[in-house]
Amino acid sequence: YLLFQETHAVNYSSTCRLKANEDNADDETQSKDNKKTEKDSLPSIEINPNEHKLQYAYALWYSRRNPGKQSSIQSYDQNLKLVGRFASVEQFWSLYSHLVRPSELTTSTDFHLFKVGIKPMWEDEANQKGGKWIVRLRKGLVSRCWENLILAMLGEQFMVGEEICGAVVSIRFQEDIICVWNKTASDYATTSRIRDTLRRVLHLPASASMEYKTHNESLKNVHRL
Repeated sequence: YLLFQETHAVNYSSTCRLKANEDNADDETQSKDNKKTEKDSLPSIEINPNEHKLQYAYALWYSRRNPGKQSSIQSYDQNLKLVGRFASVEQFWSLYSHLVRPSELTTSTDFHLFKVGIKPMWEDEANQKGGKWIVRLRKGLVSRCWENLILAMLGEQFMVGEEICGAVVSIRFQEDIICVWNKTASDYATTSRIRDTLRRVLHLPASASMEYKTHNESLKNVHRL
């Protein structure tokens, strides 16, 4: 699979590149690297003085699973591929402008946009007591909704401090799914504000169905969204 329309356009580091065909040795190395946090394995992100710094640095991940195949925590971890990182508005657009849009991805693939230092896994320390808002979309809406969501997240429109961990877009056969992860599932005021902001930035009607699920609940399930 190729995530970039122009493979030469984004070149943060060799760690941040996806390769269409990886041999077994590369897969084994990637699996070991994935067990480390980004802070442990990657250098800090440099920002030029003329760039507009974001409040938080972010990492974009990609994953793909075999449809209908049972997924374990270990296999999920191994399937996560780091696409790139950014810490400024300019770095974000440099990456985003060369990415394939979600609607063009194949079924059973995901983009995960998370703050640097937080891995898009339930088991990550920042996610263990958290949960996620889930929005299911009919086909044809996902690219616009995903762009609206990540721009709102980078622009701190949710107004919940450090509560937002990241967002996920999942491409499925009959529908697409967007999720926003936060740190504290028990904080009703925060989760309510995230819900209301999510409804606004996605232009969802009042009748639209939204579900909140704690990561503890998700861990009880065999399959991941």
